[in-house]
Order: sequence, then C-alpha cells, then structure tokens
Amino acid sequence: MQKRPNVLHIMADQLNSSALATYGNKVCKTPHIDSLAARGTLFENFYCNFPLCAPSRVSMLTGRQASRLGVFDNACDFPSQAPTLPHYLSALGYHTVLSGKMHFIGADQLHGYQERLTTDIYPSDFGWTPDWKQAIPVAATGVSLRSVVEAGACKRSLQLDFDDEVAQKSVQWIYDYGRKADAKPFFHTVSLTHPHNPYVTTQEYWDRYRHEDVDMPRVGPIPYEKLDAHSQRLWKAYKFGEYNISEEDVRKSRHAYYAMTSYIDDKVGRLLGALRDMDLEKDTVVIFTSDHGDMLGERGLWYKWMHFEGACRIPMIVAMPGGKAARVKAPASLMDFLPTVVEIASEGAKKVEPVAPLEGVSLLPAVRGSASLPYDRPVFAEMNADGTFSPSFMVRKGDWKLIECEGDPPMLFDLNADPDEMKNLAGKPEVGAVESELRKLVNTNWSPAALKQEMQESSRRRLFVQSARDASGAAAWDYEPRQDASKQYVRGGGVGAGATATKGRARFPFVPAKPPDNRN
Repeated sequence: MQKRPNVLHIMADQLNSSALATYGNKVCKTPHIDSLAARGTLFENFYCNFPLCAPSRVSMLTGRQASRLGVFDNACDFPSQAPTLPHYLSALGYHTVLSGKMHFIGADQLHGYQERLTTDIYPSDFGWTPDWKQAIPVAATGVSLRSVVEAGACKRSLQLDFDDEVAQKSVQWIYDYGRKADAKPFFHTVSLTHPHNPYVTTQEYWDRYRHEDVDMPRVGPIPYEKLDAHSQRLWKAYKFGEYNISEEDVRKSRHAYYAMTSYIDDKVGRLLGALRDMDLEKDTVVIFTSDHGDMLGERGLWYKWMHFEGACRIPMIVAMPGGKAARVKAPASLMDFLPTVVEIASEGAKKVEPVAPLEGVSLLPAVRGSASLPYDRPVFAEMNADGTFSPSFMVRKGDWKLIECEGDPPMLFDLNADPDEMKNLAGKPEVGAVESELRKLVNTNWSPAALKQEMQESSRRRLFVQSARDASGAAAWDYEPRQDASKQYVRGGGVGAGATATKGRARFPFVPAKPPDNRN
C-alpha cells in the first residue's frame, strides 16, 4: 500500500446492522459487504450519535454531538465554520469528493468536499422544522405507516433513480481518477439512500428472497398502553394506529428491506469492481457504514427517532488493503469516524492538529490490532427532534445502557442479558450504582435545561425565516452539480491534441505510442 492511502467511504441510509449476514442475519444476502468483512475489521457494537439523518451526519463529519453545533433535527443549518473531516483531509493534501445524499441544510452544500457529483435527494431549507408549539413537536414530512402497508415490488422509485445515478457517477469518477498521473490521494464518500423507507424495490431484487423465508421481529407488537413514553408520542405524532398492520404487512416490509439491502450490496460490488479495474484496490481503504437504523417492526415500531438498538446500532466495517477479518466488541460511534480517517490519512504526513474539540477517538489502533478499544468507554447519543418535549439522551457503557428524557421514566438495560431491551431495570436497588453512574455521565455530557431552550428558540427562528423565504421566493440552496461539457471525452484535450492521442491517454492501462515506422 502507498504511504497515503485513498479512502472510499460507502454509506447506506437507515441500515440496521442486524440485517446483515456478517452481523448474524440468516436471511439477507450481501456477498459484497460480506467480502469486506472477510478482509476488514467489523465493529459489533457501533452506534449513531443521533437516530436521524441530518444530525447523525453532522456528528460523523465533525466528530462532535450535533447539538454542540446547534443542529437538533432534519432542518437545522449546519454551520459553515464547523471544521469537518473533508476540511482536515484537504489540509493533508487529499482530494475530497461526495456523491449522493448528505442532507446538508443551509447555503453551504459542500462543507469541505472539493467536488460534489450529484445533487441531494432531500430539501436543503428549513421546511422540515418541528414546531414546538404543537402538542407533540414533529417535522412536516408526512411520514406514516403507509410505507408498511404498501411494501412490495415496483417498476421504479425515486430512490432507485437517485442511487443509480449516485453509483454510476462514483464508478465513472473512479475510472477517471485511475487514469490520472500523479493524482492526489482521495477521500470519496458514496452516500446511497437505500434501504430507507418506503419499502419498495424492483421485482428482480424482490425475487432474490422466498417470502416464507423472511424472518419476523424477535419482539412482537407491544400494546400502546405498555409502550415507553417516547414511543407513545411517536405513535401519536406519526399516526401509527392509522393502519391495521397485519403480520403479512410486516413480512412484506422486511422482505422489501432485505431486497433493498441486496441492492445496496450490488452497488458496493460495482464500486469495489471499479477499484480493481483501475488497480486501486491495493491503495484504498474501504469503509462501510450507515447513518442510523430502522426498527423494522420490532415492538410494533418502525423507522428511527428512538434509542432502541434497532434504530441506533449500525454497521461499521473498515477494510484495509491486505487486511484480515477481525471483530471489535467494544462500543464505538460515528463520532469516532473523523479521528479514525484523519489518522489513516496522516500516516507518513505532517499531522494536522484539531481546531475544534473532538468527542470521538481514532479506531485505527483497534483496526490494526495494535491496541484494544476499552470496552467500558462511554458512547453517547441524543434525540432532539420529532416526538420529544425535551432532549432525549442515551449513554452506553460496557453492557449497560441508559435512556433518559425529562418527564419520562428512565430506561436501563443490561444488553448482555437482555439484548431485546425488554427488562427495564431503572429504579431497581440492585443496579442503583450503575444507574447513578450513567445518569452522572448524561448530566456531565449535556445541560438538558439549556439545550431544551436552545431547541425551542432555534425552531422559532427557523420557522420564521422559512415563512419569509417562501413569501419572497428566495433562491433555493439546493446543490446543482457543475459540469463543463466542452471538456468531456475527446473535447478539451488542449492545443494540438488530436482525437487519437486523447483516446490513447484515456486508455487504461496506458500504452505509450510507438514512433512511426518510415521505412520503405
């Protein structure tokens, strides 16, 4: 491997780690992701720091809790002054590229990425701001369980349109990069939207699974009156009782979700194939992860917004060139992503010191096997958006996990003895010391009262600004990819460049032109 490795970062959307074969699933078919795990380090207990798209990605790119940057939901502007992973990598001499979704809100649609190959799939304005004046704060996305009752096969979907473009642009970019001489090392994020609901896929992927083989949730529906307080609010806010969800609806949704995950796996295969085609495999670190999970019918719950394992535990696989399979049991999170990639990129180069506090740590020693990750290092997550009257917090330390929100009964689980989180041990005298320790960690990490006020004030400001923008017809912030057609293919080869020479330079591997034979 060269001293300055490339990094290909492949990101799924709403992918629950338990859906993957390499994490123990017996149904879902993901041979390409499995191949990464067969030569990489898999983190068994890896968490998002916010079970919602935009804030989770903010934490990933900055190495900080999203609320530290004033990001509380899917419609908060991501401050341009926040140093991101692409900024640090640019300072290290990397070329940084984004293809696909990153759900940036605000006028800055790059955040350190030097090149962006596609637009995003979701709005970039404040239109999805939860209104704290409502009985239950909720974003104006219109989400319901319609995705569950309408799950199945389709001819096309918006997500298929988007992800097909994202993958194709990324593969072509890899081809173009591989033909460049003396190119900088790259950091390339390929961010796909599958297997995010709605749960629909093409017949080709649907038919990869026998319907009767699709497994059902480990924990069946829990009656509304026995749900935790936050789940009850989400049930009301998103009208979970609007549809009578049958067992067949659940099986169809999970069938489609597995099929959508196989679609993601095929895209992973295409990207890995492009690296091989351009002889880049030996020089490229491949990282596979997601932004958050999906409850997939567990407990009768769907999608995200909560701190149960299905919504917040995600895959993380780091495949180094020439690496071997390894597994790390110690908990880690997306806030560790930035310091990990920066350390990978810093090998053999002058270090770049952080210019803002980092809350994550580098996982590279654990990946290399040179040091173990402490099992009892606390991992934190927050949920400050839909369905929360007050900020909701999660801390995991070792096997213990505490979920706290002002006004809600706390929840404490021993994940080793109770992986399905069915036995709430909060308030039990025999675990009082553990509960007290985790609560102290929560109160040290956040200031709940101040954060609640910030969230409410932010919501009020953004709702006002959005209404003013709508009334004035202000220009959209949505990113528009730039492309100069005059420099594509045989065009724009430079003064005196002929078609034959231009095509020759684009050939891979390059074959130097032979001098003409002028013999008679």
